[in-house]
Amino acid sequence: MIIDKRPYHILVIEDNMGDFILIDDYLHETIENPQIIHCQTFRQSVDVIKNPSIALDVILLDLTLPDKSGEKLVYDILSLSLECPVIILSGNNNVEFSVHSITLGISDYLLKDDIRPTSLYKSIIYCIERSKQTLALKESEQRYSQLFDLSPQPMWVYDLETYRFLDVNLAAIKHYGFSYQDFMDMTLKDIRPPEDLEILEASIASSREESPLFTKGIFRHYNKNKDIIMVEIRANPIIYQGRKARIVLANDITEKLKYVHSIEAKNKQLSEIAWIQSHLVRAPLARIMGIVNLLKNSVYSNDEIQELIPHIISSANELDGLIMEISTKTYEAKNNQDESQVSS
Repeated sequence: MIIDKRPYHILVIEDNMGDFILIDDYLHETIENPQIIHCQTFRQSVDVIKNPSIALDVILLDLTLPDKSGEKLVYDILSLSLECPVIILSGNNNVEFSVHSITLGISDYLLKDDIRPTSLYKSIIYCIERSKQTLALKESEQRYSQLFDLSPQPMWVYDLETYRFLDVNLAAIKHYGFSYQDFMDMTLKDIRPPEDLEILEASIASSREESPLFTKGIFRHYNKNKDIIMVEIRANPIIYQGRKARIVLANDITEKLKYVHSIEAKNKQLSEIAWIQSHLVRAPLARIMGIVNLLKNSVYSNDEIQELIPHIISSANELDGLIMEISTKTYEAKNNQDESQVSS
């Protein structure tokens, strides 16, 4: 038989010395150097379990002790042991109680008459590994819960078949204005404008069929006040409480889009100004300059000069009007910029 060389720390709570000696022998047959602590009463075991300097790997528990026994003993030991697996070693062949013990949180239930070195060792290492996996799963669930609940961005989980909300975080409650119970009574359709429901159906149908690992898009949503907000959605598939679901991260980009639209409007106005300056202004200005050059380099009679003056005045008025138009568009562009900065 291969001897396990890992340094297991084992608490044996057993008041019968004959049984303890047998358990001790079994443990030494399969484990090279088990660190065994023996307690004969519940009170003694409390001091050991609560000692922060002792890191137990497993507890072997007899069901009948001088100061406590039965279900009460099981319950109190489990309350103290926390993540440490507890294995019952009992002479009582009560199937109903053994099953009940497992439901309470006991890792295994062994009959003393059936215990052998190998079976005891296997139970110990199986329970320890199972406890590690359970603890890792709990930690993973806790990390998910913290990431979900404490996220500054609105997040929710919805059922892929019914569209019902299965969970929402605090950020979603604050941002949309609905209470948690409001969300639990709603579906995705309740936060979408009626005219956008076909888009919702098509989007979910596509994701249900293709089941992509990651989807995103920009959609219109309602908040509780029925204000429409523009939301960038990122979603991933998950199994939630046995249901096919999606976890969604929502980013309200309403103000961002308003700012982008204001910049686009400003750029359009600036383009119009540039076009006026480069095309329309040059025509009257060229006519004025041409007439001035004629007057400067040629000899005209007074009557001929009088005929040219209206053309100069007309071109000057046209130029003045264009300059006024440029000034107006420049002023409007500046106001649009100021408004966008205030809103952002």
